[in-house]
Amino acid sequence: YLVGVGRADCTGPVAQVPLMGYANPEQVGGGLLSRLYSRAFIVAEPQGSRRVVFVSADIGMVSQRVRLEVLKQLRSKYGELYRQDNVILSGTHTHSGPGGYFQYTLFWITSRGLVQPTLKSIVNGIVKSIDIAHENMKKGRLFINRGTVENSQINRSPFSYLANPQSERNRYSSNTDKEMVLLKMVDVEGHELGLISWFAVHPVSMNNSNHLVNSDNVGYASYLFEQEKNKGMLPGEGPFVAAFASSNLGDVSPNTRGPFCANTGESCDNPQSSCPIGGASMCMAKGPGKDMFESTRIIGQNIYLKAKELYEKASQEVTGPLSSAHQWVNMSSVSVELNATHTVQTCKPALGHSFAAGTIDGVGALNFTQGSVEGDPFWDQIRDQLLGEPSNETKACHQPKPILFNTGEMTWPHPWHPDIVDVQIVAIGSLAILAVPGEFTTMSGRRLREAVQREFDSHGSPGMNVVIAGLCNVYTHYIATYEEYQLQRYEAASTIYGPHTLSAYIQLYRGLAKAIALNGTQELSPGPEPPFFNVTSLTLLPSLSAESVPAGKTFGDVLEEVRPQYREGEVAEVTFVGANPRNSAENATEHNFLTVERYSNISSSWRVVLNDASWDTRFYWSKGTRGLSNVTIEWHIPAGTEPGVYRLRYFGHYKKMVNFLRVISVPFEGSSSAFQITAP
Repeated sequence: YLVGVGRADCTGPVAQVPLMGYANPEQVGGGLLSRLYSRAFIVAEPQGSRRVVFVSADIGMVSQRVRLEVLKQLRSKYGELYRQDNVILSGTHTHSGPGGYFQYTLFWITSRGLVQPTLKSIVNGIVKSIDIAHENMKKGRLFINRGTVENSQINRSPFSYLANPQSERNRYSSNTDKEMVLLKMVDVEGHELGLISWFAVHPVSMNNSNHLVNSDNVGYASYLFEQEKNKGMLPGEGPFVAAFASSNLGDVSPNTRGPFCANTGESCDNPQSSCPIGGASMCMAKGPGKDMFESTRIIGQNIYLKAKELYEKASQEVTGPLSSAHQWVNMSSVSVELNATHTVQTCKPALGHSFAAGTIDGVGALNFTQGSVEGDPFWDQIRDQLLGEPSNETKACHQPKPILFNTGEMTWPHPWHPDIVDVQIVAIGSLAILAVPGEFTTMSGRRLREAVQREFDSHGSPGMNVVIAGLCNVYTHYIATYEEYQLQRYEAASTIYGPHTLSAYIQLYRGLAKAIALNGTQELSPGPEPPFFNVTSLTLLPSLSAESVPAGKTFGDVLEEVRPQYREGEVAEVTFVGANPRNSAENATEHNFLTVERYSNISSSWRVVLNDASWDTRFYWSKGTRGLSNVTIEWHIPAGTEPGVYRLRYFGHYKKMVNFLRVISVPFEGSSSAFQITAP
């Protein structure tokens, strides 16, 4: 094959924008722990015209808006080379990236509307990563490997899982998929290019009290792998690209110690995930570490170490033709043939009461409980007043789900949820990547993979490696099995197209697999195109106005200085007169907020040893009154840091009023005093 890899920043605004994932309006960005990247991989046939693109981006999920804008840019740059059928865009599902990149109204509620700076940085970052991969195509080889990752996940809805048939559960040793599938890429000379790993785990080691933008556990795994392969480069730089992509992670949590009551410390591992005192809002899962930062590193490191072992031992070569199959489908009215005599329907989208309960990884803001199959008269009344009562047809279709948000019948100012959804399979030789538009639970994913595998087998393509890539192309929440749906925990309440959603997807993906196996992808009907709403910007974000400094100070002045000396394991910390980091995001794609620099006696100059993409640095912004704000930079000095003289620097932009109508952004910087790191 010809193979190209690329990586580009897609971080976006790190302040004042609500983070996407926990749907908690209080969880607003206030700084940066690690940068977010889009990682792109292109594989092409050396003679033929066929090629495929897989992108994994450090974002909560790919929205339809992001996908449509990316495809538009690719079309204007490359013509018909990169299209909806051969480009997969997948989100890692970090819950700590900025929100606001959706065109459907439901997602505006917790993101404060459509946030153009977020949308722009994601779209541009994805396109740029594809551009870099496109420019670096070279002859290469692909190898696949798979193995088991231990101690990194639990099923967060075990009672739902137990609703699946005993005979089916008996075929599996665990209630989560522990298998990692890894694709290794090298050029013909054997130089390493990169890898994609698919593994099912929620990147929610960082909980909903976090305000720092970061890529969570799978992002930390990428960081460790890239740092190891791009020796001597700063984080985010260097040719080797390692993507840790999402899979069927619907009911899978990294918080391996399980759910406990925050107030009493007792377990709340019950069907309602509820505590005796304080109810469901007290039930929270704990990760393996002493705090969320340490838990993120422990889980990320587990995933990285397994990937490293699989990468080093990968010997099964992937060869054979490339193909891609794609359809747009109206998921609110699919007829599903369950068997020869029985046909059922999917429903207009709707969310159940337990959607508002959240999960043990992040509880809802109001005291809803998981597993409610009865509505609550109080909330139903409020819903009817605010949003209108669901039609009898929709109520009946979603049984036994009590509907909280009847999104499929809500169209103001735009539809609240998508009807038109992408289904897509890309085959690279013996590897079939199923790009799914949401979060399949463990058992849903197993059923889908197995059905597609059987379809390939029965049409002359035996032995395919079938892998699920999660959170692709458009976000449709969760896909639970029919049996799990009956219990109406969070994942089931968020299965928006009703009880037969999974059966519909299985039918659709079998159709795509058959088309690939029989070489008939040209005959697939493209289906109804998704809408592109004319929303340029509708946002409740505070506007960026002129900023000010304390008396006698200027932007970048130090307010609280570092200590003269530290040792490893300690935290060097400095506070500056700051400015809103959104000013910088709107000015530049490649802005770096901080550096850690070491003084070199040989060259008598300062050398940058870390940037803001490092997981050892933290950048905090806090807004004061009357246009004042502070920035605090922390460096958590790791073991093995070379002793010597260091300093911390800060780079920002402030808004300045030039005249009555014009505000401009002015760059500035600040530096701590030099400090010594002494040998341990």
